Amino acid sequence: MVSNPYEVLGVPENATDEQIKSAYRALAKKYHPDNYADSPLKDVADEKMKEINEAYDMILEMRKNGNTGSAYSNNAYSGTGSSSNPVFQRVRSYIMANNIAEAERILDSMAESQKTAEWYFLKGMCASRKGWSEQAFQFIQRAVQMDPSNPEYNAAYNNMMRNRQYGAGAGYNQPNQQYGCSCCDVCAGFMCADMCCNCCGHGC
Repeated sequence: MVSNPYEVLGVPENATDEQIKSAYRALAKKYHPDNYADSPLKDVADEKMKEINEAYDMILEMRKNGNTGSAYSNNAYSGTGSSSNPVFQRVRSYIMANNIAEAERILDSMAESQKTAEWYFLKGMCASRKGWSEQAFQFIQRAVQMDPSNPEYNAAYNNMMRNRQYGAGAGYNQPNQQYGCSCCDVCAGFMCADMCCNCCGHGC
């Protein structure tokens, strides 16, 4: 889950569209799957590529809606539904910590009236971390339908659409395959950052 897409691409929030496009292309070239076909860091590179694509889509959506990045504060998007509810903030922290069981426990205990677009988005993120790609897509799609102007939801949806069309690495559509971040993934992420781009700001 991308908290600040500008940080992922390594550009300031006031960067021009051309600067953003250039940064995206450079990172996409660096982490292209073909570069890691026979590498032990292939999975890490795949995750990084997903993050880059999602960040780029988020920025495009934001700018299309007239938002150049001022919605970001303390590395968190403050748009509709994303940070105003402390319960959802807690769920996000559990997802970032890969504690999916606790995140889902909180979400599933919420009343029907509390199932906003943010609820569906976070359920989608939980399903995605568990490797349940089809369920994740359905939840994210529902979030976009409920809040079509939210750049975070749209970016995640567009990224999933791209994955469904082109594939995002072996096993993406296997319902029980785990591809969330583990301790090993985090370590490998640091290795990948040091080896490939010397920018240890974002792991998987």
